[in-house]
Amino acid sequence: MTEVSNTPYDALEVGQTASYSKTVEERDIQLFAAMSGDHNPVHLDAEYAAKTLFKERIAHGMFSGALISAAVACELPGPGTIYLGQQMTFEKPVKLGDTLTVRLEILEKLPKLKVRVATRVFNQRGELVVDGVAEILAPRKQQTVRLAPVPAIHFG
Repeated sequence: MTEVSNTPYDALEVGQTASYSKTVEERDIQLFAAMSGDHNPVHLDAEYAAKTLFKERIAHGMFSGALISAAVACELPGPGTIYLGQQMTFEKPVKLGDTLTVRLEILEKLPKLKVRVATRVFNQRGELVVDGVAEILAPRKQQTVRLAPVPAIHFG
């Protein structure tokens, strides 16, 4: 099992950064569609997507949002962080096979454990695909936790 440590509010510094990466696979698109209920054919139907301005299937926009959430929860500040809000703009489409890297940067420490965090997502070519800012409630104290294993999921 993987252990992850957080960075509590008092230890966070403006300018501090962290990153989290994942390659978008067919399984991710299928699972995201099943979980979210978003069955837009631009994500699931190659023939349909070929007739759109994207010319091929693309990942759900909020898939990138979910990766931002994972980065905040597991990287910076890490376990114990509570999301309060997220502003984001989708700059470029994310395609199957893209490797996305979420880059977090502490922008501002606010009163009452609140923190503003830049949340940017880049593809493998270094292109900005999502730009945003999150407001989070940082953990009060340092802790190390074991991440639960992801359950096996089978399509049938």
